[in-house]
Amino acid sequence: MRQRPTRRAPSGNLPSELSSFVGRGAELAGVARLLESSRLVTVTGVGGVGKSRLALAAARAAAEERQDRHRDGVWLAGLSCLRDPALLEFTLAEALRLTDHTVRPPRTVLAEHLAGRRLLLVLDGYEQLADETARLLRELLLRSPGLRVLAAGRCPLGLDGEVLFPLAPPAPAEALALLAERAAAADPAFAVTAANGPALTELCARLDGIPLALELAAARLRMLSPEQVLARLEDRFALLTGGARGALPRHRALRTAIGWSHELCTPQQRLLWARLSVFAGRFDLDAAEYVCAGPDLPAEGVLDLVGELLAQSVLAREETPAGVRYRMLETVRLYGAGWLESLGDTGRLRRQHRDWYVGLATWCELDWFSPRQQEVAALVEVELANLRLALECCLEEPGEQHLGQYLAGTLWFYWAGCGRLTEGRHWLARSLESGPEESGDPEEYEGSRLKALWVLGYVAALQGDAVASTGALHECRDGAERTGNRVAAAYAVHRLGCLALVSDEMVRAAELLGEALGRYRETGELNSNVLMCQVELAMALAFQGDLAGAVTLCEEVRDICLERGERWTKAYALYVLAYAALDAGDPARARLLLTECVTVNHTFRDLVGLVLAVELLALVTVTEGAAAEAAVLQGAAEPMWDGVGLRLFGSGYFNAPRLACQERAGEVLGPERYAAHAAEGRQLTVEALVRRAQWAPGPRPATRRPAAPRRGRRADTSL
Repeated sequence: MRQRPTRRAPSGNLPSELSSFVGRGAELAGVARLLESSRLVTVTGVGGVGKSRLALAAARAAAEERQDRHRDGVWLAGLSCLRDPALLEFTLAEALRLTDHTVRPPRTVLAEHLAGRRLLLVLDGYEQLADETARLLRELLLRSPGLRVLAAGRCPLGLDGEVLFPLAPPAPAEALALLAERAAAADPAFAVTAANGPALTELCARLDGIPLALELAAARLRMLSPEQVLARLEDRFALLTGGARGALPRHRALRTAIGWSHELCTPQQRLLWARLSVFAGRFDLDAAEYVCAGPDLPAEGVLDLVGELLAQSVLAREETPAGVRYRMLETVRLYGAGWLESLGDTGRLRRQHRDWYVGLATWCELDWFSPRQQEVAALVEVELANLRLALECCLEEPGEQHLGQYLAGTLWFYWAGCGRLTEGRHWLARSLESGPEESGDPEEYEGSRLKALWVLGYVAALQGDAVASTGALHECRDGAERTGNRVAAAYAVHRLGCLALVSDEMVRAAELLGEALGRYRETGELNSNVLMCQVELAMALAFQGDLAGAVTLCEEVRDICLERGERWTKAYALYVLAYAALDAGDPARARLLLTECVTVNHTFRDLVGLVLAVELLALVTVTEGAAAEAAVLQGAAEPMWDGVGLRLFGSGYFNAPRLACQERAGEVLGPERYAAHAAEGRQLTVEALVRRAQWAPGPRPATRRPAAPRRGRRADTSL
């Protein structure tokens, strides 16, 4: 018999190293010692001195040690791209892979998630939000005794108990080793010799040993001799000696190195550098060509220019789940942003950036209903920082709030399908705060607003906020009827039916969902939402006892999903088919269907679909005779409901499988053993639970055949 999967501590989300980490052995050891005795260690220093690299190296060392104080993993949250304090909590939750569908404030969710865990959280690049970061950390550290934080930024956070680790540039020997290593990476023939050694040593001294400055200089050694680089840099220093009087020498050295690299770029390289600064974090070549090209910078030339900036260490290349991306270090990006501002072109480039990501979201919404569904989810995940920046641009630009409403609404598949309900609601509510716009096409603007309204109603319903959901959906339906927007009206009716479904109003739910399907057919609408409407109608029929009708509807959905390559909605259809299979006395088929359901929902981080499948799988398991394992699954589902909201939506129909499983497992195990196994389940991580759910116990004799809930009984537990 196969060994049952057990809990494993998650390793975290630390990225792989893009280049070797040279030297810094003493500093690594120093940070490690501080982390043993302190809960908040902050690495501070000038830009480019290597704070981020040291923090990441220390974090990797901590993760490899697998000590008890980090048993729940080591997690990195990059904050350098954030400008809006409201997104700080969402970013930390995202870094921790925390999925929450409730209406609780994200800060509360973070604190409750961390309260019982022992982990190391690494915060990088917080200085532009230092006050907000400090306030959040103070609360999290007070409420989470097992939390340790390693921060890297240009200034202290100023919290009680904070231990500072001021990072100086590396020692001369380490600086020379770093310069040589990076130069050899650009030119394998490069080596430190007796002839060039003095010039290289002087070059390191001139740059104060700052790693970023050394990397920029190393890129030049492919074309120039060390003596030539030093001579040109000396000229640059002489020109800048009359700079800002209050600037620290190392700030001047770094700015000198960046500025010198900037001057050595061709005019088109400098122009692309400036324009690329509008991206938040990573970008791909297609985005760069669209956003940055123009009459003075042909799109067909962007590829070569990106390669040239890579060779000069202005850009770095990364592999992501969505493919190759490029990025600038924040210090380099800010330098380019300053030049873009001096050119007076920031506003235009931000609008170009916004237009690209509005188009990207539109394409992703269409491609969600295709075999590329999982790739779309990965793409939006990678591009989230840029999509946030585009949303901010829409909502800050006068007269363009309708674009923010459109963009926030278009991302419905990500908010609802990939476990981002809380952030989705933030953007939807913010986009709808503005009143109607006075210029432009009123019909277009109203269409965007109606889309944001039905998506807000959908998100609020999934969060269990019936009041907010009802208000948004009625406003959407009334506006759609008034303006003749038949598509928006169909979505409003559909989501009102969904709300009735989770509120146990099965007759009304069936009426509204059936009406919505008719409206969809009249408008020719067919996508994941339409199929989900059909699945929800099947649920309403199944809960009223019409299992044959439910199966017919869901088999049709499954076939369409197979034809289109759609997986997210298919998982919900499989849930209903498993419900019917169990009622028909075929737990083996029910398990097969639910195993696929669990896998798909976990892939898309859809916590609602996942926990529903686990609840039904527990009943399948006790039906197969494995009462202890059923109790474990039921226990594992309990904390997941904390992230969804109201347990089983407060629904007697959705709750029936749970109550039936609890009763049967309790009869076999007795109260004490049942409680012990359920407690074991509550300790499982989501990843461990999914592995456990995918593990099938050995064949056992089936117990009595389960029966479906009787028609019209709200709290029937006979299943």
